[in-house]
Amino acid sequence: MPDRDENYIRHRLQELADRAYNGNRYVYTDFLGMSELAIYHAMAQELSFVPSGAFGGTDTCERQMVRFGSEEMCGYPEEYPIRLLKVEAVQEKFADTLTHRDFLGSVLGVGLEREKVGDIFLRDNAGYLFVHADVSDFIRENLTFVKHTKVRVSELTEIPEELAPKLREENLVVSGNRIDSILARLYHLSREEAQRLVQGEQIFVNGKSVTQVSKALKEGDVVSVRHHGRFRFAGESGRTKKDRLYVKVEVYV
Repeated sequence: MPDRDENYIRHRLQELADRAYNGNRYVYTDFLGMSELAIYHAMAQELSFVPSGAFGGTDTCERQMVRFGSEEMCGYPEEYPIRLLKVEAVQEKFADTLTHRDFLGSVLGVGLEREKVGDIFLRDNAGYLFVHADVSDFIRENLTFVKHTKVRVSELTEIPEELAPKLREENLVVSGNRIDSILARLYHLSREEAQRLVQGEQIFVNGKSVTQVSKALKEGDVVSVRHHGRFRFAGESGRTKKDRLYVKVEVYV
């Protein structure tokens, strides 16, 4: 499902913030995509009358819920309504090789909307799905097949070690610390293709949309690139004899 209309998202965020403020209670969105989260970040000043934050299940999740409210405002702590499900083959030797698309398609195929599902991680042909708490039981009861593979679904109470992010370090030589130059080198694009990605609002740095092709990255910045992947900028590491710049990035794999 594509991200929803900007006016709808702005109106919905404002409505939920008002509801939390007026009721002194926690209020949550469903899972938002990167473009929708960028709208939330852009509305920081407008929404500053109520405490808020975003979380997707782990610190590395891209799809996140926005929560309005805090322990200080509401008078009690509350966790985000997020559950982690593990979906695995009943008999691995008969299982298909499963992809992110297979898991997502099967979950949506039992009648759920995309916004009820957060990030999906694949490890050893099993899917780990962050989902809204109100659909966890439904998925466990109704999801029996992914592709042609019979599966079982269990809810986990802790984040398993295998979901820790895996990073591949790459050293790049670029003309300068500009996001278009780094994107072009990392993803083997022309400079013009990289610039179109930036100008087309396909790039998010720390969850915020970036449209300036000359933006410099800071150490620790996490960059998400639609349809390409995600990486963390690890900093500059010197210059070549021709005054080109060495930079290090850590690519999420």
